[in-house]
Amino acid sequence: MTVGRPREFDPEHVEDVAMKLFWDRGFDGVSISDVTSATGVNRRSIYVEFGSKENLFDRALRRYLAGPSAYTTDALTRPTAREVAEAMVHGAADTVSGEVNGCLAVGEAPGLAEFRNAAVHRLAERFDDAVADGELSGVDTLLLARWIAAVCQGIAIQARSGASRADLHAVAELALAGWSSAASAGVNSRPRSRAE
Repeated sequence: MTVGRPREFDPEHVEDVAMKLFWDRGFDGVSISDVTSATGVNRRSIYVEFGSKENLFDRALRRYLAGPSAYTTDALTRPTAREVAEAMVHGAADTVSGEVNGCLAVGEAPGLAEFRNAAVHRLAERFDDAVADGELSGVDTLLLARWIAAVCQGIAIQARSGASRADLHAVAELALAGWSSAASAGVNSRPRSRAE
């Protein structure tokens, strides 16, 4: 008796399907069996390619960051700190109210807390540049970055709870109305270290 070769498949297609499943249901709500059912690819082939559910999630997250969540990378290139903040909150409103509501990165999957923390630090570094350029002054850039991240995550939770895209953009605008106060928060506050 000859054992047949595993069915050939496109790993990028599996990543795309897995991304949408994880995005919709969260890490704990998706099993490898769910992925096999949705893709038609057998378990063995998925394990040979990805090794584990955690590795599949990691690749699905990378796909999400390069695709639906690419607005975060684009936002960091905006010319002013205010435009960075605007691109972040409005980008979140658009992304989390699309084909799937909510955010893949807001959950309890392995590595997500570290990912979110790293994203906050990248945003804080962009705000550090604004301080160095004289655009912001005397601001706790890490606190400012955490505020923007909290707004984006809150928008994602509200989308998951059924808020409309228009409502989410209104929330984004309301948050931006507080930019001047938030951008000056932390004046004379403790200096932060990169390790924070």
